[in-house]
Amino acid sequence: MTAHQPVTGPIVGDRFLATVARFGVPASTLTDNAMVFTTRLAGGLGGRNALEAELRRRKVEQKNSRPNKPTTCGKVERFQQTLKRWLRTQPHQPTNLVELQQLLDQFVAIDNQQRPHRSLPGQATPAVAYQARPKATPAARHDTHDRVRHDRIDADGKVTLGVNGRLHHIGIGRTHARTPVLLLVQDLQVRVVNAATGELLRELVIDPARNYQPIHPSHTKDNTTPNPR
Repeated sequence: MTAHQPVTGPIVGDRFLATVARFGVPASTLTDNAMVFTTRLAGGLGGRNALEAELRRRKVEQKNSRPNKPTTCGKVERFQQTLKRWLRTQPHQPTNLVELQQLLDQFVAIDNQQRPHRSLPGQATPAVAYQARPKATPAARHDTHDRVRHDRIDADGKVTLGVNGRLHHIGIGRTHARTPVLLLVQDLQVRVVNAATGELLRELVIDPARNYQPIHPSHTKDNTTPNPR
């Protein structure tokens, strides 16, 4: 997050490149219809702007909100409200862009690394949730079936996942009972991550022939589920 006055098309293009250099190329982007993001509402007069040209070159899908429908970018709007309230409460108000940038950097660190978010499992921080999620890329976004599920390990130490219309019970261990988790699924490959800490609890490839996916596959017979209810 950087401070500028005013924000121009070339600045947006440069910031996109800086973000790509740090986090990689995304599968898609979502913005409103400001001219710094898209010229589509202007009929493409003057051709593509800097961001549109770069997205096209990198084969990134560009998504724009519907005109006069700010709810499409509701998460961004909510974030901006939180940021503005935080800025207003600071004892030293910025008098130039350098001071404003210092405050923005401080807010980003607090919001991403320190402040628990009630909307995330286990009230994790955004940094923990981001690191745990698989990253979609332009080349991979249509090649596999990727999804993220929020769940909680049951009292018997397992979670249940539907794959190709069939339920599979994944053993994690009773020591993790009741732990909120993220299930990161890519086709048959599954990673189970502690939603609060980002700890990888188990990684496996689902065996479609088994109802129960034991922690040690050789120790459990096929198509059995411990403690059936």
